[in-house]
Amino acid sequence: MNASIIDGKALSEKIKQGLAPTIEAIKAKGITPSLTVVLVGEDPASQVYVRNKHNTFIKMGLDSEVVSLPSDISQAELLAKIHQLNEDPKVNGILVQLPLPDHLDSQLIIQHIKAEKDVDGFHRLNAGALMTGEPQLIPCTPYGIMKMLEDQGVTLRGAEAVIVGASNIVGKPIALLLQKAGATVTICNSKTKDLAAHTKRADVLVVATGRPMMISGDMIKPGAVVIDVGINRLDNGKLVGDVNFDEASQVAAAITPVPGGVGPMTITMLLVNTIQATMQQHGLEELS
Repeated sequence: MNASIIDGKALSEKIKQGLAPTIEAIKAKGITPSLTVVLVGEDPASQVYVRNKHNTFIKMGLDSEVVSLPSDISQAELLAKIHQLNEDPKVNGILVQLPLPDHLDSQLIIQHIKAEKDVDGFHRLNAGALMTGEPQLIPCTPYGIMKMLEDQGVTLRGAEAVIVGASNIVGKPIALLLQKAGATVTICNSKTKDLAAHTKRADVLVVATGRPMMISGDMIKPGAVVIDVGINRLDNGKLVGDVNFDEASQVAAAITPVPGGVGPMTITMLLVNTIQATMQQHGLEELS
């Protein structure tokens, strides 16, 4: 293997250690940053994600609550719960775990979270702030990716960045962040013709499609930095990304593993966002 491994676990621990003095300073003012996660239904993957988030917050000395609601809850009932959390001064951050059951309108639910408590960064006001180059609360996975690239010393100004996947959660916001950093950005999707022609130009390749190992080694530019956002479980139980790791690691200069790459960083940046939201709500100095 030629590629160096971008260790998301190690970087997330480094960031969390750096946050400890800020957390202590906030708590010294009688304020404990607080996250409430709303979990609808009993999706096993969602339960694992929520448990990991909850445990991270508790270990860092923050308040965390999981509100578990039945899968058949009505939209009106869920909106009422969101409104209650919006008005609770003890709740600094609100996260609705996605995906929601089909009968619920995810976009409508998200837009009812107060923008200043939207620690996922999905509210239109936060998305608009990102688009205009003045980000407030940044979506956690793209935020984590930028921290990984920064930690690796990747030069983004003038670089060719290619993103495969155009979701509101990853693809679109990471495109805006990379563009803000000076990269030339191409966004591809499932309808892109000759996908490999685009990916082979990328100095930085970000893949977030949810399709296991769709990017092969011959689709990657030698020396590229590859960020694999996907996490897929094969029939044999093995977890793999959207990139064929074995092939890609022979070509790329650096690559994120699955698991242990982007995933830990996503949770850590949720922690950062919740602390940032708490400071803003209490008029404290923002995180640098």
